[in-house]
Amino acid sequence: MHANKERQSSPKRKPWTKEETIIVLNHYFKYPVSSAGTTNPNVINTAKLIGRLPNAVKMKIGNFASLDPELKKRGIGGLGNHTRLDEEVWNEFAANRKKLAVTSERLISKISNMPIEEIAEKNKDYKLDYLTKGEDKISTVKIRLYQKNFRECILGLYNNKCCITGLHIPSLLIASHIVPWSIDLKNRLNPENGICLNRLHDGAFDKGLITITPDYKIKLSKSLIYELRDGDPHGFFLPYQNQAINLPERYFPKKKFLEYHNKEIFTDGIEN
Repeated sequence: MHANKERQSSPKRKPWTKEETIIVLNHYFKYPVSSAGTTNPNVINTAKLIGRLPNAVKMKIGNFASLDPELKKRGIGGLGNHTRLDEEVWNEFAANRKKLAVTSERLISKISNMPIEEIAEKNKDYKLDYLTKGEDKISTVKIRLYQKNFRECILGLYNNKCCITGLHIPSLLIASHIVPWSIDLKNRLNPENGICLNRLHDGAFDKGLITITPDYKIKLSKSLIYELRDGDPHGFFLPYQNQAINLPERYFPKKKFLEYHNKEIFTDGIEN
């Protein structure tokens, strides 16, 4: 080969689009950063969806981690080489989960050629008691998209395990609101207002038969203990009294939300 022959230039990297970045940000809030490896099925699925390699998605997740104040509080840093686009998308959507939920799902709908209504219906949560007969179609779709994102976020952050029992069967898990959906509109999609519970303990939590204290300990109500006076042969409740819940990697349950549940929903009304 001649020394003066032009060298072949390496192919340029395809610039990230805002749409792709939004979809990865939505992914970022649904799963632990520590699980964002190139062999992780969720990373692979997101990469396929946007036409990127898993390593590219992994790197983008690391970029968002460097912008996350929740990780900074715990001394965890990201890659530290986020782009201006990463920062713009973070600033626009990180504090507005409703906007992120609807925007990202509409983008996914467009890419996958699946109608947004079908996505909302197919992925609806088991707990849709807050929908009323008067809800119009658009409102119903939005609410189901919100709930879909909240469920995926909470189950993902807790590694698909009940924070009390460790049960690892997603179909039997609920993304439970600490302060009920109907009470606090502002924090409906706030992951700090959610915990992952199995269906049995979710029901007990909703009815105030159990609660979680601001130091993340499980408390059984006097009425529940009385009901179990002849024993708890299956160990559903009594073994967990005063035990600590399993916490997620980030977005711990906010103490003021737990305090609300302690005082207003727990039947014994703990005063903190």
